[in-house]
Amino acid sequence: MKSSNVALMVGAALLAWSGFAHAQAAPAPSMYVGVKRCKTCHNVEKGGAQFAKWSESKHAKAYATLATPKALEIAKEKGIADPQKAAECLSCHVTGHGEPADKFKESFVAADGVGCESCHGAGSNYLKKSVMQGIRDKKMKAEDHGLLPVTEKTCAKCHNEKATGGKFVDWKADSAKVSHAIPAGYVRGAEAAAPAGE
Repeated sequence: MKSSNVALMVGAALLAWSGFAHAQAAPAPSMYVGVKRCKTCHNVEKGGAQFAKWSESKHAKAYATLATPKALEIAKEKGIADPQKAAECLSCHVTGHGEPADKFKESFVAADGVGCESCHGAGSNYLKKSVMQGIRDKKMKAEDHGLLPVTEKTCAKCHNEKATGGKFVDWKADSAKVSHAIPAGYVRGAEAAAPAGE
């Protein structure tokens, strides 16, 4: 075999391998996108209306709560001048607080408090409909895209003795209060195809 043919075959094999390696490369680091990006898909009643449920929760008001008289009183006792600027308060009252600035997309708003990504992980790599549906259909692994399982430990990062004055998370009761599951069998867009009046 001529050396030029061997070189061509080796070159083609390397090109094919580099394409495969690129396709298998890990996604870019996950970034925080903010609750408004989540709302785009998660505010449909038939899909579970997760955004509406969050909006009515204490989590949605976590940052604003730091400006209440009670919060200011607690802060004063701890020697904190402004709880809305104190890291020890913001770490549990603002999604992703303490992460580097380059981990946040422009759509992220800190004043939204404890948003979806506080529990589910930074969403830039799983927010696409195709990825979310792939995860729900078990064709993709959630953790490969930054979507984290919500466990008792997730909640206990903030709902613990230090942060809540001795009140630990009651996983069974507390998780039921904030439950916002996607109904089984729901496929985004299905509501648009439903007959009128349904």
